[in-house]
Amino acid sequence: MIIDAIGRPVALTAPPKRIISLVPSLTEYLFAIGLGERVIGITEYCVKPADAVAYLPKVRGTKNPDRGLIRDLQPDLVLAAKEENRERDIVALAEAGISVYVTDICSIADALRQLSILANVLEAKTSAATLLADLQKALEQANTARLDHPPLRTLTFIWRDPWMAIGADTYADDLLQLCGAKNVVLHLSGRYPRAPLAEFLQLEPEVILLPNEPYVFTEKDLSAFTPFGNTPAVQAGRVYLCDGELLTWYGPRSAEALRTFANLLLGNAGDGYAKE
Repeated sequence: MIIDAIGRPVALTAPPKRIISLVPSLTEYLFAIGLGERVIGITEYCVKPADAVAYLPKVRGTKNPDRGLIRDLQPDLVLAAKEENRERDIVALAEAGISVYVTDICSIADALRQLSILANVLEAKTSAATLLADLQKALEQANTARLDHPPLRTLTFIWRDPWMAIGADTYADDLLQLCGAKNVVLHLSGRYPRAPLAEFLQLEPEVILLPNEPYVFTEKDLSAFTPFGNTPAVQAGRVYLCDGELLTWYGPRSAEALRTFANLLLGNAGDGYAKE
């Protein structure tokens, strides 16, 4: 019997050959470790790798999967995530006799450990080895690099109207802290605290990150910070647009994310946009 990341038993009598993924980053991971041919269904938000997933059956979104269609596709495993998918959908699928494996990744260490375990469950340990070794190396490099630099007070938004920031116990927060950030909102309640922009900026961030996912921040949003010219980040011109997928998708992007955001936060931001 296999136990998933939230302690649920998952009945698998053989390596799954028909997999439905309800998590965009896990979908990308499956293809990256050579298991794309096993994927028979994905969500509408599973958009990478674009060419490979374009014609796969879509089972609606991460928060409203079409459970009937999932049953009709007859998967031998459904992949889900505690943060992205609803408990009631996971329970309903399990009650319908479908094996559901749930991940719970809130840090780089979680990603490294749980993706390794998942590769073993899928009997893809060998094909996942290079990706996981690269992530381990990038993690070690980030840990070494940040020892020589004081952490930068960092504020990372994920939404506006209302303004929402990345808080504690999240993968993105752990990633950025490993790269030299000191999250200024950790004292606020909730994993994604909400507040007026002025209240957030009273926390005196030295760096502000504006990802393009889930809210699509663009250069037009930079004008919102103009009235706050005395904020250290605004005064120093360290308000950066960045790649939201790189910030929040664990798996094939994690190693590059560590390198990119470490480079950004250590003062080598280049054109000010954290790209893939």
